[in-house]
Amino acid sequence: MSPRETDDVSGVETTGHEWDGIRELDNPLPRWWLWTFWLCVGVAIVYWVLMPAWPGLHGYTKGTLNKSDRADVAQQLNELKALRGAEGAQLKNASLQQIESDPKLQAYALAVGQSVFGDNCATCHGTGGAGGKGYPNLRDDVWLWGGTLEDIQHTITVGVRSDHPQTRFSQMPAFGRDGIVPADQVNDLTEYVVALSHRPANAAAVTRAAPVFQANCAICHGPEGKGMPAQGAPDLTDADWLYGSARADIKGQIWNGRGGVMPTWEHRFDPETIKALAVYIHANAAGQ
Repeated sequence: MSPRETDDVSGVETTGHEWDGIRELDNPLPRWWLWTFWLCVGVAIVYWVLMPAWPGLHGYTKGTLNKSDRADVAQQLNELKALRGAEGAQLKNASLQQIESDPKLQAYALAVGQSVFGDNCATCHGTGGAGGKGYPNLRDDVWLWGGTLEDIQHTITVGVRSDHPQTRFSQMPAFGRDGIVPADQVNDLTEYVVALSHRPANAAAVTRAAPVFQANCAICHGPEGKGMPAQGAPDLTDADWLYGSARADIKGQIWNGRGGVMPTWEHRFDPETIKALAVYIHANAAGQ
């Protein structure tokens, strides 16, 4: 530390600190800064007295106002629950068809369903329900497990390949990975599925694959490949593909037999909420 001295230019005494030839002037802090600082100290002291602030070994200081954000949120939730009580009771006692035919009750169900969908379903199905690769589109008329109100409600309740004892379950075998059919037949089946969707395909491979498809695939997808909604088996003749329509995508599905999991929501949502969610999905979808 250099000795304190007076700066020749400003006439201000230095602090004695010097870095690379630059000396620090001993100027006092601005008064506005000092007043602001002490005001903040005063506000902090008042806050400590009035509000919960200091932690301890067995809790924290409650403050003279006895304020609690947790209690406020609980009160607000109770008020919201009471406000929704009447409509919720109507949902509980009404059938899905009655909900859709009653404009007031349907409007309430749609509002609840939209909120629940955004918080819980949009992560996989997208904000608008349009889905993505491996996640079904809920806005079209293609339904692996049926698209009626009852079907949608049941799927939400028990899930697909979930841990619910009544879950909807189907399994696309891994024909290539597990050696069910040889690799060359997987290639032929890929061409066969491409042909089913009315696209140009290798005619010789399609001919070779026809008996292989009937022996291994028709039991779920049907002899003509039109699928079986009751089994969760998709229609292979349309333009809708859950895992992609490119040859590599189709071959990958035949080889690995992928199958997604839809969780069961029965343990998280009450029956009224599941009804509202089913009505919301059904109202925003096409067909059925």
